[in-house]
Amino acid sequence: MAVALFWVEAGSQVAPPFKAQDPGARQTPSKSGTSFADLTPAQHQLFIDGHQVFNEAASVQGTMPATRPGLGPRFNLDSCGGCHAHPHHGGTSPKLNPQVELATREGATNELPSFIQADGPVRVARFKFKHDGRRDDGVQALFTISGRSDAPGCFLMQPNFKRAAAWDNLSFRIPTPMFGAGLIEAIDDDAILANSRTDDAKKFSFGIRGRSNGAGRPNVNDNDHTISRFGWKAQVKSLELFVAQAFNVEQGITNDLFPQEIEEAATCRFTTTPESTTHIDASTPLGFASDVAKAAFFIRFLAPPVPVPDDESIVRGRMLFGEVGCTLCHTPTLRTGHATLAFLRDKEVKLYSDLLLHNMGPGLADDIKQGRAQGDEFRTAPLWGLGDRFFLLHDGRTKDLLEAISAHASRGDWRYPPSEANEVVATFNRLTEIDKQHVLNFLRGL
Repeated sequence: MAVALFWVEAGSQVAPPFKAQDPGARQTPSKSGTSFADLTPAQHQLFIDGHQVFNEAASVQGTMPATRPGLGPRFNLDSCGGCHAHPHHGGTSPKLNPQVELATREGATNELPSFIQADGPVRVARFKFKHDGRRDDGVQALFTISGRSDAPGCFLMQPNFKRAAAWDNLSFRIPTPMFGAGLIEAIDDDAILANSRTDDAKKFSFGIRGRSNGAGRPNVNDNDHTISRFGWKAQVKSLELFVAQAFNVEQGITNDLFPQEIEEAATCRFTTTPESTTHIDASTPLGFASDVAKAAFFIRFLAPPVPVPDDESIVRGRMLFGEVGCTLCHTPTLRTGHATLAFLRDKEVKLYSDLLLHNMGPGLADDIKQGRAQGDEFRTAPLWGLGDRFFLLHDGRTKDLLEAISAHASRGDWRYPPSEANEVVATFNRLTEIDKQHVLNFLRGL
């Protein structure tokens, strides 16, 4: 709900001057989470099957009530839908963190890390460096299956998160929302590159650097050098790869694309690998698909978020969002190419992102390198659906849009250059409080 733009007298005293404030996440969630309207019957069935896989909790050996085997031995959650839960499956972190209860489910003996809280976001932790000083950058699964009733005889130590925190060696990520991701996947590289070359003069004046000097560049796949676009650092090329990696890294479920267990302790292996595979003996075409493929199709078929209807404040806020320079990175629209699926072909994608990497300065830097992305570089986060999100920025450090905007600005230090967003944030800060409120109302309406 937008914040009203007025103040009133209380008795004989006049209330303090108006101050802009974040309206917060929508009290009534949007209807995101539905499929595109024009799926064929077979595609609709695949969407339903994929939704079931996406939401299905895994257990170590496939015991009831879960039916999907292979959880662990190390994991962060036991389903895709646990992370991507709000406002519907395919979204982002829910208001109440399911990782808290999961830590001891089925008798597990996990200690809950201090950065995982009931009212905080779902988080994944990474270590910046190994004990010997070499770079790490990898996900450190929060939990193990040790002590669970479906994992007899398995004993594994959790990573030492207390020591990592004391050494400032922790970086966090929260789940990215997946609504409309099929459209993002269908955008041609040429469209991304052409957009990167627009408004060069204005970008230069704002300190937003282009490809020529290395910043603002896309993250590319090292095998074919096409542009990657998923993940906080645009480090993942396709939706199927994104899902397959999440199955293995977040849930510990091996699959056709990632067939080896991350942890191969003999006493903690209860199933054959890979655990999620293509069903080559299936009697129907839809039955042939692996769980990874089904979940990827579910995501690919998710319709994009629908913004709230325009009102006077939203229209004003949208105009100011462009004037202050936010759209130099948060590009309002890109367009898909000649996609195989008709409902993804030649469509306007109102994502509010250029899908490029930008230097965000030491204030936001997570010191994690992925692909060609450096420790201070992040993909411009798509803003569509922002009105439904409780937690903001890559690590969920705030729920407040004003704090999130301020965090985009930081001076350079001995590690990283200044944030490319500094001048944009400064321009936003020079707006009147009422105009800031218009921008906030616009953003929460997306």
